[in-house]
Amino acid sequence: MHSTPENSVIEGDLTCLIPATETHLPLLAAWFADPEFVRNWGGQPLTREEVSAKYTGRRRPDVESFLILDRNIPVGYAQYAPAGPGQGGIDMVLLPQAQGKGLGPDAARALVRHLHTMLGWTQVTVDPEASNTRAIRAWAKAGFRTVSRQSGHLLMESLPAHSISPADDEGLPPRA
Repeated sequence: MHSTPENSVIEGDLTCLIPATETHLPLLAAWFADPEFVRNWGGQPLTREEVSAKYTGRRRPDVESFLILDRNIPVGYAQYAPAGPGQGGIDMVLLPQAQGKGLGPDAARALVRHLHTMLGWTQVTVDPEASNTRAIRAWAKAGFRTVSRQSGHLLMESLPAHSISPADDEGLPPRA
């Protein structure tokens, strides 16, 4: 089951995710050509053609692509891909200047909430590089827990019971 992302916006508390389209190609091509942006996303800058083929929505419904916005300013990219009934994985990358502000965990929580409630997924996974401690901390703040280590990557999962709200980061009870 897939959503119709070209018409949907996923709202977080600090961020929103909008479907990536061909109109976003100039922005995405510039981001993915930047070695700092792709440092933990394969490590190699991508050509405009590669970005167009992979990150502008052309792979729907197999991969759903989004821009992450902070107050209507693009600050990152996220995608999800089903891996079987009720499960799949997400990937996310933020601009270096957007990191460390809680935007990644907020966008991740919003995306996970969408996958659990709108698509009925019961398991969502991520696989950050084991050396990327900033990403691992951000995924943990978003409610992911490590389940295994595989060749330089961690496998982390979020189950519906593990979804947390920003209040949890402050030691307060989760929202109902």
